[in-house]
Amino acid sequence: MSKPEKMSSPALAVSADANVKFNTDGSFQRTLKARVDAYFASTGQKPRDCIQMYVKSAIIMGWFAASYILLVCFAGNWWQAILSSISLSLSIAAVAFNIQHDGGHKAYSKRSWINRLMATSLDLLGGSSYIWDHKHNTVHHTYANITDHDDDIDLGFLARLSPHQKRLGIHRLQHLYLWILYGFLPIKWQLYDDFHDVIVGRVGTHSFARPRGKALAIFIAGKVASLSLAFVVPLFFHSIWAVLLFYVIVLHLNGVILAVVFQLAHVVEESSFPMPDTVSNKMDDPWAIHQVQTTVDFARNNPFLTWYLGGLNYQVEHHLFPRICHINYPRISKMVEEVCTEFGIRYNANKTMLSAICSHYRWLRTMGKPTAG
Repeated sequence: MSKPEKMSSPALAVSADANVKFNTDGSFQRTLKARVDAYFASTGQKPRDCIQMYVKSAIIMGWFAASYILLVCFAGNWWQAILSSISLSLSIAAVAFNIQHDGGHKAYSKRSWINRLMATSLDLLGGSSYIWDHKHNTVHHTYANITDHDDDIDLGFLARLSPHQKRLGIHRLQHLYLWILYGFLPIKWQLYDDFHDVIVGRVGTHSFARPRGKALAIFIAGKVASLSLAFVVPLFFHSIWAVLLFYVIVLHLNGVILAVVFQLAHVVEESSFPMPDTVSNKMDDPWAIHQVQTTVDFARNNPFLTWYLGGLNYQVEHHLFPRICHINYPRISKMVEEVCTEFGIRYNANKTMLSAICSHYRWLRTMGKPTAG
């Protein structure tokens, strides 16, 4: 019999300088947790350590290795290089969506060392599992869509994603140019953001402890390994210009894939952007209800997308139960939707990925208009 599953909560993650408080009514969260616990107890399914996940990880890592070797060692002309680059970019995203994401959320296994190992796949890809844990697990998963607290909806002057952000003239065209700029985010993360965040000890407005000891060693080793894979090894086979060109091609496509998938869950017409009371700094809703109202599922009936995206199309379930392996999301989504209906809470979902992309496009256009507020 599986142990009762824990739900994430602000108490696990609030940064000391944030001061945002949530309504303490936990009736919705308790009912939902009991329903999901009962499911695992009655079916014998495992919340994590799922055999399907281990097999899936082996397939994805094999895909990544094969794509890298094909591009670096065997691509003999431009069309082979382009096809290999596309395959490598898609495989990198698959590693991030599935292996790194579940490991980083401690949803991969009940064994902490396995979770840490899977999470460090992000370091191999050029990111930082340490920074990601603070930026994503701590900040985003607690303060989803809260302006000036959720760093994921802050792209600086380049975009207005929330109605509470200042509108600039450039935002009139953001629904057109952001799709291109999304592609440069991984390069920025790899070469600037991670180093900056470690030096200043802060993600957005939220402070965190700088990495030390083993954490710092992993950060440095990850940067050395990823930059070696990106530049040093390819330079044995190709010119510097070819290496730089295909580095940008691979990461640009990867950035568009990653950014769009995550934006479809929060920066769409169906999502909410609530703000705390200006005096008490308290949110109207409890944390769990806040997660449902600020998060949107999409393409729930598409098994291929569910497999490739690591269940991130079930974003509502992920925000409520980030420590459950994504293999289980399709099954528990029905329970989540039922409990939402019982409590009169709107459960947001776009039927297809295309409809979600269109919703994101329309939201960007709306936020860019002079009359948007």
